[in-house]
Amino acid sequence: MRFDELERRYEEAQAALARAETPEALESWRTAWMGRKGAITALTRQIRDLPKEERPAFGQRINEVKAALEAAYEARAAEVKAEALAQELAEGAVDITLPGRPLNVGHLHLTTQTLREIYAIFERMGFEVYEAPEVELGYYNFDLLNIPPYHPARDMWDTFWVDDDLLLRTHTSPGQIRVMRERYPEPIRVILPGKVYRYEQITARSEHQFYQVEGLAVGRHITMSDLIGTLTEFTRMFYGEHRRTRVRGSYFPFTEPSIEIDTDCILCGGKGCPVCKYTGWLEIAGAGMVHPVVLQNGGYDPDEWSGFAFGLGVERPAMMKYGVKDIRLFYGNDLRFLRQF
Repeated sequence: MRFDELERRYEEAQAALARAETPEALESWRTAWMGRKGAITALTRQIRDLPKEERPAFGQRINEVKAALEAAYEARAAEVKAEALAQELAEGAVDITLPGRPLNVGHLHLTTQTLREIYAIFERMGFEVYEAPEVELGYYNFDLLNIPPYHPARDMWDTFWVDDDLLLRTHTSPGQIRVMRERYPEPIRVILPGKVYRYEQITARSEHQFYQVEGLAVGRHITMSDLIGTLTEFTRMFYGEHRRTRVRGSYFPFTEPSIEIDTDCILCGGKGCPVCKYTGWLEIAGAGMVHPVVLQNGGYDPDEWSGFAFGLGVERPAMMKYGVKDIRLFYGNDLRFLRQF
């Protein structure tokens, strides 16, 4: 009689499953028949009441019934889901002819845009782009640029050291030596862009990492007038025709004489703000005539050759041009800022 009851329950469960037409009805079926208190599960507990000789056969059959019902449940669930989707499509709830949602398209970072604009300006002046390594030897970063270990100017460039003579470059100037040694005895007119690193306090106007563009021209009869004219023309082309500039004397170990080029602060209109240190002027480049020692270290005879070099930032000119008041925004990854440019 136990076997007859099992087969009857099996047929009833199959018939009930066939009538289940919604996910809710399927879940009710599972609870009623296969749940902890379900009808099929209840039959499993009756095995202990059977004679010992009947228990193996009954246990085997009830396992077969449970496996068959589980498989039938999965198949029926797939059918119900397909029927519901077909009904939804038929009712027009989903129009499969509509185009997909548009993907957000990225764009160039403001720093990259500014770099490319600088490249284009100097390209029109006859300069080419030369890339030098960011991880540099101290020999190139300091010694060959007329900054020996005992020189106090090393204090101007606190930096990050990898080991005793390997560091993250503090400026793009080491590229001057590399390009001179590679191109000698040809004239040179290159810009050397890239990221530099300094152990500095992070403020609205300074970061511990930023981009620079180094410029180098080496030839015969190059003068300070050529340097000032080049940077003045760059300022005009980058910032606009009416931008004012001024030239100040300065000091760099690898140029002699040395100057700095300032432009009136666009952010405050020359009135003074935190970015320009309330002076109304913002430095855009340090520059000068290449020091004879540096020319010699690069392979050029300073009695026959002369040249000028300059280094300008990238983020700071972008701040000036686009009205950005905090350099930290360039590296903050805030899309509200980046999407404006």
